[in-house]
Amino acid sequence: MTVAETAEATQTDIDAETLTSAEFWFDPLCPWAWLTSRWGMEVERVRSVDITWSVMSLSVLNEGRDLPEEYREMMDRGWGPVRVIIAAARDHGDMVVKPLYDAMGARIHLEGERDFAKVIAAALDEVGLPAELADYADSDVLDAQLRASHQRAIDLVGDEVGTPVIAVDGQAFFGPVVSPAPQGEDAGRLWDGFRLVAGTPGFFEIKRSRTVGPIFDPTDD
Repeated sequence: MTVAETAEATQTDIDAETLTSAEFWFDPLCPWAWLTSRWGMEVERVRSVDITWSVMSLSVLNEGRDLPEEYREMMDRGWGPVRVIIAAARDHGDMVVKPLYDAMGARIHLEGERDFAKVIAAALDEVGLPAELADYADSDVLDAQLRASHQRAIDLVGDEVGTPVIAVDGQAFFGPVVSPAPQGEDAGRLWDGFRLVAGTPGFFEIKRSRTVGPIFDPTDD
């Protein structure tokens, strides 16, 4: 059984009527989205929450912006992973999105792989998807679908954001940005607070300066 098939089988065991639905938009390149997604997975474990995982794109977000050369180069290469995820979802269903994200993100953020062609090939193999999907990395044939998924997030949250975006109870926010990702009941309490502010009319923003970088292993804190 592939990772995608295992995820689908597990989902059938959940009583959907008891769940709060949320949607999480990510770009595999973003380390902050990766950490927030690990928090989201913990939330699903400790709260009755069902997250739909969707693609947004930093490459789309930063089109036409004046960026430092190094970041511009990253944005030019950043089309590949999100294009492949969109193609995989089209051909094999939305249930492959999260496993493919996990496989890509682990290689990018935990293993430090920056050759996205290698990331894509290994992730497709891990999830049990056809290697030919990698061809979409350099093709704009599905960019309309990619842009539509991205725009759904932007329409909910506004323009001055990045990844991740989470929507719940009809409201969407950028973040939360956390490092390291909370575990167990700590993750649940943060979710409770997130839902509280999402349900507060007129609430827009809480922010402070980041004093640490992405901490992928909590023991590194």
